[in-house]
Order: sequence, then C-alpha cells, then structure tokens
Amino acid sequence: MDQEFYNSIANSTAHRPIRDLLSGRVLHDPALLQELLHIALDIKDKNHHKACWILELVMEARIEWLTPHRDAFCNTLSGYRQEGAIRSVSKICLFAVTRHQKEKFLEPNHLEQITEVCFDWLIDPEGKVAAKTYAMRALFLLGEKEDWIFPELLRILSEDSVKHTAAYKGAARDILKRIASHR
Repeated sequence: MDQEFYNSIANSTAHRPIRDLLSGRVLHDPALLQELLHIALDIKDKNHHKACWILELVMEARIEWLTPHRDAFCNTLSGYRQEGAIRSVSKICLFAVTRHQKEKFLEPNHLEQITEVCFDWLIDPEGKVAAKTYAMRALFLLGEKEDWIFPELLRILSEDSVKHTAAYKGAARDILKRIASHR
C-alpha cells in the first residue's frame, strides 16, 4: 500500500478543492485507483468514506475504470452505513447505470444489486436526501428497461414525498413527471 497516498486520504476533508486534488492524482496516475478502491471498498476502514468522496470524482470522469472492479463494488454496496460514503456510492451507481443505458456496461447481477440497494436507500427513513435523489434517478433509468420498477418507484415517491424536504419533493416531482411521460 502507498502509505503517503493513504495518509493523504486520511487527512483529507470534504472540501471540493481537496477532493479535486486527490482525484486528480488518481486520474493522472491510474495505478493509484487500486489503492483508492481498496480503501473505499473496505467498510471497516475508518477512512473509507473519504476514499468514496474521491472515488466519486474519479468515476465521474472515468466510469469505465470501474469495469474490472464492478463485482467488488456491487458486492459492497449494501454494507455501507456512513452517510458520506452512501452519498458518493449512490452517485457512482447513477454514473454506472447512465453508462449502461448507452452501452452494455453492467451485468445482470450488477443491475440487480444496484436496483436493490437503490430501493433500500430510497426507503431508509434515516437516509439523507442526496443519496435518495441519486437512487431515484438511477431507478428511473433502470425502470426504462425493467417493467416492475416504475410501479414501485411511483408508489414510494407518491407516498413518501409528504415526509421529506423541498429538495426531495422537487426531485420526486421530476421523476414522477418522467414516469408519466413513459406511459
């Protein structure tokens, strides 16, 4: 393990310039991706959420780099409990599903795992709005190919909107309109 890189992650903060600096290091030295993934996917590592923040930016730029790591990534999804990590991995799920809409990027088991965890994040009463928003957007895209998703998503968004913030309600309204236009 590259101890200097690990220490940089451990000492990082959520501030965007710091995350940009560290994600830039990975984008310029792809060999660091393995180190970053090792930390991000180790939910027992006290700094895994910080690694997830950085991984989100790397995957936003180069989602194809996830290809050889899809199994490990998807197998870890349901284990995340730290909100910062969930927010970032929910966004990575959205990037992966978006890529899959354009070309086959995910295997059926990955799609199933992402669908399941996105529904879990969406219905979690303790979950934060950002992760729920990314989850509902990913589920909408998944629902374009899987008939059973839209009715479930429609039910959850319709029932849960009254319990949430204006940001959640706005995102839910957008997704509900998009579902209606697909009928």
